[in-house]
Amino acid sequence: MPRAPAAVGTDVTALSVLDLVPVRADQTTADALAATLALARVADEVGARRYWVAEHHNMPAVAATNAPLLMGIIAAATTRLRVGSGGVMLPNHSPLVVAEQVALLEAAYPGRVDVGIGRAPGSDPVTSHLLRRGQQSDGVDTFDDDVATLRALVRPQGVEVRVGSSTYPLRATPRATTVPQLWLLGSSTYSAQLAGRLGLPYVFAHHFAGRGTGEAVRLYRDTFVPSDELAEPRTIAVANVAVAPTAEEARRLTLPQVRTMWRLRSGQPLAPQELVEDAEENPLPAAAEPLLATLSESWIVGDPASAAAQVRDLAGWLGTDELMVSPVTGAFRGTPADRSPAREETLRLLADALR
Repeated sequence: MPRAPAAVGTDVTALSVLDLVPVRADQTTADALAATLALARVADEVGARRYWVAEHHNMPAVAATNAPLLMGIIAAATTRLRVGSGGVMLPNHSPLVVAEQVALLEAAYPGRVDVGIGRAPGSDPVTSHLLRRGQQSDGVDTFDDDVATLRALVRPQGVEVRVGSSTYPLRATPRATTVPQLWLLGSSTYSAQLAGRLGLPYVFAHHFAGRGTGEAVRLYRDTFVPSDELAEPRTIAVANVAVAPTAEEARRLTLPQVRTMWRLRSGQPLAPQELVEDAEENPLPAAAEPLLATLSESWIVGDPASAAAQVRDLAGWLGTDELMVSPVTGAFRGTPADRSPAREETLRLLADALR
């Protein structure tokens, strides 16, 4: 794959974090949320720049169902982090509802709110249908217009809606003075071109897609049109990361997430995330080898020095402005249910190694 030139200002020393709020087999939802708050405080402590949460629905191993609500909880528990969505799946929601949610967050935590917008449903077809209250459209065909509407609604001046011969003012919040920062998320060239055309910052889901990242980032830069929000292209790439004192331990800690990915990709029933020892006692079948090979190519797994080198190499190859990490380290038996020590250690070790 041809390598893109490194972008001026590439910064991987200030970590950013994506959290799916995983739920282990030994956790309740309350435990998983407590572990996420502990991880967010560690991210704040080590000087992370952003802490984003995903939106997934009806998944036994993921508690991140409502990004704006989680953003408010995390912002209240931290002091410096920018909190954001990675992302809000806009086809599931009214742009006005999302605008109201994030405008209130921005009013409460000015200068700390990011809004990552995605086009995927983040769930199975039945759940997505219910989220859209039975509407036949999947929302994808109106996505471009919905992004434009949301973008306008979060501005302090809002929009003016024509109703017959009259003009009706519509504001997400009455007296906004600052604006949350919008980002467009994607794992395809479609979102890259849309972000470029709209002059919005762009995030590529390298942790999910694994391939096509370089092409998407180059296409975004090639099609970028300056906007009121952004004069030059701005990118983040997201990578799955596992760091431990030794590479062998880091690889062991990824086993529960690898098994979750195998279930997801092979159409098997999903379940809460296994503990490391349980995953080791039930090795994956030979049919999983291609998946394992793909993951080994795109995930960053190792001891602190090698992981930091991989982070710098990925950022340099893509020329991305920032790199966001999704800690995919699991837990051993006996781990406190309300903590994720291996995920916390991943952030601490990587942050130290990148300094």
